[in-house]
Amino acid sequence: MKATAQAPSNIAFIKYWGKKDETLRIPENGSVSMNLSNLNTVTTVEFFPFFKKDLVIIDGKSQTGAVKKVIDQLDRIRNLAKIKDKAKVISKNNFPSSTGLSSSASGFAALTLAGVSAAGLKLSKLELSILVRMGSGSACRSIPDGFVEWLDGDTSDDSYAVSIFPPDYWNILDVVVVVASEKKDIPTSEGQKSAQSSVFFKTRLSLIGKKISLLKDFIKKRDFKKFGKLVEEEALELHSIMLTSKPPLIYWLPETVAIMKAVLKWRSEGLLVYFTINTGQDVHLLIQEKNKSALLQRLKKIKEIKKIVINTPSVGAKLISSHLF
Repeated sequence: MKATAQAPSNIAFIKYWGKKDETLRIPENGSVSMNLSNLNTVTTVEFFPFFKKDLVIIDGKSQTGAVKKVIDQLDRIRNLAKIKDKAKVISKNNFPSSTGLSSSASGFAALTLAGVSAAGLKLSKLELSILVRMGSGSACRSIPDGFVEWLDGDTSDDSYAVSIFPPDYWNILDVVVVVASEKKDIPTSEGQKSAQSSVFFKTRLSLIGKKISLLKDFIKKRDFKKFGKLVEEEALELHSIMLTSKPPLIYWLPETVAIMKAVLKWRSEGLLVYFTINTGQDVHLLIQEKNKSALLQRLKKIKEIKKIVINTPSVGAKLISSHLF
């Protein structure tokens, strides 16, 4: 049987860093995110009894580094479905992978939903979120719709993501500023292993619960100024953990810092815009719909920007009828 799924990347407003359980991918802390309308992955999966081995093609290439993780996830699906058939997997991203734009989130969400459907399984969104998390932690946030909270939990069964507000609850924009398409030197999964070596890590964990509560309240009230301030501070705090880890993780490029400094300048001039950054060099700019034109006019003057992607809050992973093979 063949199935195809499309899943969005997501941007974490309150981010997770570090794992309580590396094997089960249970995070050290909860997180809150928003699914992104124009950064997505489409994946087709087919299980067939005559396949000799699994075939995995990502963006037109056999990705040796990613294949093991993909096959591990296929094995989880096969175990649930009680089948042994090998699979053909074709996956395409509409944005650069491994640059800090959460391609693993959209990738594993699409892979898992397509794989589950192709295997004939019927899972709830909660069950699907748990299964997706086993492949990529942040991918569980790409299953529910809109604004999402990932509960950290202490066991596999209570660490999952849920929708806290639908996509149309708040018409804010996430404007992705791509400053480079090169893959980062250290993958997020590897970088997270050094999280606890930062002298500030325990302090961060002690404050994260209150931050999540405040952020959810700011979203509920649609208080953009307080929301943006907290999200920007959170991004800087997260990168302070990375910078003080052993060895230090420095994902920023000079262009990254230039965009951050520009945002501070624009805000002092009256344009209400805030930045956040994942584990990479590209920058997410958060702005209200009414200020989109003013922001784009400023961004178009910066020569170092390679690409701009405007995102609205999006639905989560879904099955589609257009197969890739």
